[in-house]
Amino acid sequence: MPSYSHPLAWLLGLEGVALLRAQAGDLGDAAFVERRIAEIRRLVTDPDPALGEGAAVGRATTVEGYARWAGTYDHPGNPLIALEEPLVRRILSALPAGRALDAACGTGRHAAFLAGLGHEVVGVDSSPEMLALARAKVPDGEFHEADLRRLPVGSAGFDVVVCALALTHLPALGPPLAELARAVRPGGHVVLSDIHPLSLYLGGVATVAGPDGAVSAMPAGRFLAADYIAAILEAGLEILACHEPRWGALPGGHGGPLAQRWCAEAAAVAYEDTPGLIVWHLRRP
Repeated sequence: MPSYSHPLAWLLGLEGVALLRAQAGDLGDAAFVERRIAEIRRLVTDPDPALGEGAAVGRATTVEGYARWAGTYDHPGNPLIALEEPLVRRILSALPAGRALDAACGTGRHAAFLAGLGHEVVGVDSSPEMLALARAKVPDGEFHEADLRRLPVGSAGFDVVVCALALTHLPALGPPLAELARAVRPGGHVVLSDIHPLSLYLGGVATVAGPDGAVSAMPAGRFLAADYIAAILEAGLEILACHEPRWGALPGGHGGPLAQRWCAEAAAVAYEDTPGLIVWHLRRP
């Protein structure tokens, strides 16, 4: 069933999150609360026609969505990647070079980094368009088009397995975690990253526009830390570390152009210190 998106609803949602944080005593004094109430009144009673109207949001598979998104996915300006890469690369840099699998490799950004560290790299992704970019970045790598739940690789063949910003697109964590655990050798490392469920409600659900301008959303599972832990342990992996890096200030502000024009202060408070990602460093005993 399609969902429904309305620009005014988005702005009011950010105002509401900011007010809830103020009520909880996290951020905001009396003057801040009064500004929020006044801003909400203006938005509701005198909405600017420039805000536009609501529209149904369709559904796109990851193959459909990344076919449209591939060309701009990891260009500068993707705040989630900017938050994710330094932490994931710091973990990877501390591991010895060997044979590495980049599962759901996308454009090959982590595959290229692993190759630069001296790893022999294999990449797997379900998007032909993303794989074409990955092959161009890592010409000496080996790449396969396949599903995360059915990896076309042998068992226990990798020293390092990376899966970045992909698990949220699947309906359950168990099958892909079992495959990642199968692929890594005993003593090998698995590094996972994904958008934090709290950030999904702050505009983090990936959407793409079609040729007609209609917007569609890709799947986005609301997996909690407990869901990851259960799937990780069921797969026979052990947890070395879990990180939840939080949003700080962004040069262009949070929430996109709409929020910056109409409720920049509320958007800043809605995002400030909220986890943007969850990153796991695992090992197969």
